[in-house]
Amino acid sequence: MSTRSLRYGGPAILVVAALAALIAGLAYGGGAAPLLLLDPGPIVRWGLPVATLAVNLSAATMLGALVLALFALRAGERPFDTALDTASVGAAVFTVASGATAFLTFLSVIPSAPNAGAEFGGQLGRFLVDTELGRAWSLTTIAGAALTVLTFAVRGWTSTLIVAVLAAASLVPIATQGHSGEESGHNTAVVSLALHIIAAAVWLGGVLLLVVLRPQLDRVALSHVLTRYSSIALAAFVVVALSGVARAAVGLLTWENLLSPYGAILAVKVVALLAIGALGARYRRGLIGRIGADDEKATDAATRRFWGLIALELAFMGIASGAAVALSRTPPPVDTTIVDQTPAIILTGSPLPPELTITEWLTRWDIDLLWAFAVGFGLFFYLAGVWRLHRRGDRWPLYRTILWVCGMLLLLWVTSGPINAYQDYLFSIHMVGHMLLSMAIPMLLVFGAPVTLASRAIAKRDDGTRGGREWILWAVHTPFARVITHPLFAAAMFIGSLWAFYYTDLFRWTLYDHLGHEWMVAHFLISGYLFVQSLVGIDPVPLRYPYPFRLLTLIGVMAMHAFFGIAIMMSTGLFVAEWFGSMGRTWGDPPLVDQYTGGGIAWSIGEIPTLILAITVAIQWSRSDDRAQRRSDRHADRTGDAELEEYNARLAALAERDARATR
Repeated sequence: MSTRSLRYGGPAILVVAALAALIAGLAYGGGAAPLLLLDPGPIVRWGLPVATLAVNLSAATMLGALVLALFALRAGERPFDTALDTASVGAAVFTVASGATAFLTFLSVIPSAPNAGAEFGGQLGRFLVDTELGRAWSLTTIAGAALTVLTFAVRGWTSTLIVAVLAAASLVPIATQGHSGEESGHNTAVVSLALHIIAAAVWLGGVLLLVVLRPQLDRVALSHVLTRYSSIALAAFVVVALSGVARAAVGLLTWENLLSPYGAILAVKVVALLAIGALGARYRRGLIGRIGADDEKATDAATRRFWGLIALELAFMGIASGAAVALSRTPPPVDTTIVDQTPAIILTGSPLPPELTITEWLTRWDIDLLWAFAVGFGLFFYLAGVWRLHRRGDRWPLYRTILWVCGMLLLLWVTSGPINAYQDYLFSIHMVGHMLLSMAIPMLLVFGAPVTLASRAIAKRDDGTRGGREWILWAVHTPFARVITHPLFAAAMFIGSLWAFYYTDLFRWTLYDHLGHEWMVAHFLISGYLFVQSLVGIDPVPLRYPYPFRLLTLIGVMAMHAFFGIAIMMSTGLFVAEWFGSMGRTWGDPPLVDQYTGGGIAWSIGEIPTLILAITVAIQWSRSDDRAQRRSDRHADRTGDAELEEYNARLAALAERDARATR
């Protein structure tokens, strides 16, 4: 297939393959079968998954184009503008498809014939506003409309980055759809599906943009863009594969369910994804380098072979996309075990764990997929940077690597170990996690100096595009970074968020909503990192106060932190009483006693990292004075104490003048 025909035929291949897989999956899995009661009719039963497929494909077109533009193209040039135009078209289709999906979802939930009557309109309005499902699709449709305008209007680096973040956020409500909310392991299902959707969108949308951009790129530029896209696609493939495994584990429940219709459709999707991964490895290892070679004949052959693989990849992507939508409409295997509706299950969706013993501390795991990915990528990229420096003969302090690895592993343990498993049931365990996230882990990560490592290890681009190094250095020097890294702002955020979090409904939100829980972890980690960075950080920041002021700031924060812990210990009421007081625990301390213990943890254990920080600031201050003295000594050695001799001569002249004046 020629590149010109692929530009128009590629999207057609994707859509046709996706529709074929969707129809086959719905027919086999029964996702569009008539309902015994309140059947909405064939138009709704078949139209709803088709509209959902349109949402997924248009979302990929929108987000994938934005991400590839940010990391592979140059702002102000025609390919960059074409990428944003492509994203705008994708956003427009995304808006219309989301609106259609919202309407068809309403008809599937409340079967009724559409009409212009006030009663039908009132029912539709209440569905879109008062129900969780309706609100999710309403937000998605509104976000799509806003993104349609923004992608058409923006053309700069920063504005495009903001739009890309908003585009990724607009896909999160989609993750709450399907069967995720009906299964045990709801949190795992939602997080894994959100990661799966976003990564797949970046992956698929990038391929579509390559097809669109091909006529605008010469041989060398195409080689660069393909190389950068292949790196993005590799990371996306890892996320798609691992999040898909987690999502499948929640849906299948047991290995025997692989033989069910749900398992069969899942197998089709897995085979398609593996085929896409194999194709990606093929052109990454053998073809991309040849496209930019000097041999024109070899380049033409490699180019033709590459675009043929792209056409095949689009077909497999279509199959995977259609199977994914069919899978979301196919009822997953149901666990027939009868479970008593205990207070813990009603509140958290999971049964009450056993008593927290030493064995549970050592063996209990409750994986948070989002932070597991963050830790995995954080370790990989950091160690890859260290290895790159080592290969070219540069030195990187071993202690920084050790501290970074320890910090990442501690983050994994806090977010996916016994603390994550028990923090919904014991306030004291929640407070242990809070102290580690906001104080212990940031200290380890700050001393790892990740920004300094990135600036040294990541190759600098000289073609006007922005890669990882350019985006990191840009972020460090933005006006926003100057504000959030200011020592006073970092200290105020660190200590003020303690009071704002626990003495408002923010704490309640993090318990009832998993999105709130993820925000809590990110906020504690980031606010602690910024505070520690402002005091003892190695990475560059716009402003860092002198050491005496740092110690004064730290002493003030220590006092406020201790007062916070004492305030909790003196409290006579229970935080979120309908949660911690109604959990039905028969082991451990009573809720109010456990809360008192949590306050003691904030007051006592929480001060240990602060004390370490104070000692570190004092040591750095002492070493700074020593370095200043050594610089002064070296200067004196170079100048032969000329300044000292001049100073002494001036003093002698003044003394002689005073002596003459007294005669």
